[in-house]
Amino acid sequence: MKPRIKASRQDDPGSDGNAEVEEITLSEQVYRLLRRDIMSGVFSPGQSLRLELLKQRYGSSFSPIREALNRLRSERMVINTTSRGFSIAPLSVEEMWDACETRILIDCDALRRSLANADDAWEARLVGAYHALTLAAQRAGDAPAPTQELEELLEARHLDFHHALIGACRSHWLLDLSTQLYAQTERYRRPARAGATAYGPQRNVDDEHRQLLDAAISRDVEGSVAMLAAHYRKTAQFIEQIISQPDAQARHA
Repeated sequence: MKPRIKASRQDDPGSDGNAEVEEITLSEQVYRLLRRDIMSGVFSPGQSLRLELLKQRYGSSFSPIREALNRLRSERMVINTTSRGFSIAPLSVEEMWDACETRILIDCDALRRSLANADDAWEARLVGAYHALTLAAQRAGDAPAPTQELEELLEARHLDFHHALIGACRSHWLLDLSTQLYAQTERYRRPARAGATAYGPQRNVDDEHRQLLDAAISRDVEGSVAMLAAHYRKTAQFIEQIISQPDAQARHA
């Protein structure tokens, strides 16, 4: 049996406001830390990941690091290089749109199924997830400067809301694929957000989430599906606008 360590779940605080503690393997810990660093831009797209550097940064032996890297490779976060090493997967507008449109196919089908099976428990979870997302967005917006903890909490609440929408689809495959595609869009959203202070006056993301909530609770299938697809495409358009800028291309090279 692999050794396990205690770790705080920063994305899931307990009722007293403190992070809950769980037992995880060393490779899981390295995976979480490395994934967090990839998402927050500690490592640049295309950057080589030397095992010795990762060993020093995460205080781990090579075996858990390789396990974490292989897991991230399966998620398309890192790629193998010709020298059998690893590097951060590059950013690509074409790949970003591919992930976005694929996510629309998966999530819109899952949403149709979810609304067909929706019951009171589903609705309560969705309303709760929306409320938690709103609180996280308010805290992030009120902070004098964004912090990694607030950013990660906001992402966790955002994922919870979108999962709650499709949570009654009764398909583990659709839910798993949705999670993988969310991770890909998150990987593009964070660097893009770093290149702009906000989406701009032409878009109110909080209002989009509220409209999605209202349409879903009303069991408006076609309206909900159309809103979800438009919501994803607006984000993709914003990302393309940011990462296509010449200075962004230089940063991502």
